[in-house]
Amino acid sequence: MLPGNVDPRRPDKVQRYKPSPANSNTQGEDLTPDYMNILGMIFSMCGLMMRLKWCAWVALYCSCISFANTRLSDDTKQVLSSFMLSISAIVMSYLQNPQPMTPPWVSMMN
Repeated sequence: MLPGNVDPRRPDKVQRYKPSPANSNTQGEDLTPDYMNILGMIFSMCGLMMRLKWCAWVALYCSCISFANTRLSDDTKQVLSSFMLSISAIVMSYLQNPQPMTPPWVSMMN
């Protein structure tokens, strides 16, 4: 126990907070919408080209995450085009093969 009049703080060990210099990329930007937008476009193209239904559904999932995390100042045309591309990948994959989707891990076990 310390006596009542002793201050346990050490003023010589105090370090003041200094914000980092403001760069163009380190201003606290969240890059999740951009990454999800790119992933959505990649998966939707894979779903369209290779007729993989699960890729089309993953593309829709990524597009929804990208849309949910965008700010008002972001470009809405790119997000909307990614969303529409993923919807078209789902529609085209089910038009070509209307059978229900089988998960990829089920076909590996057979």
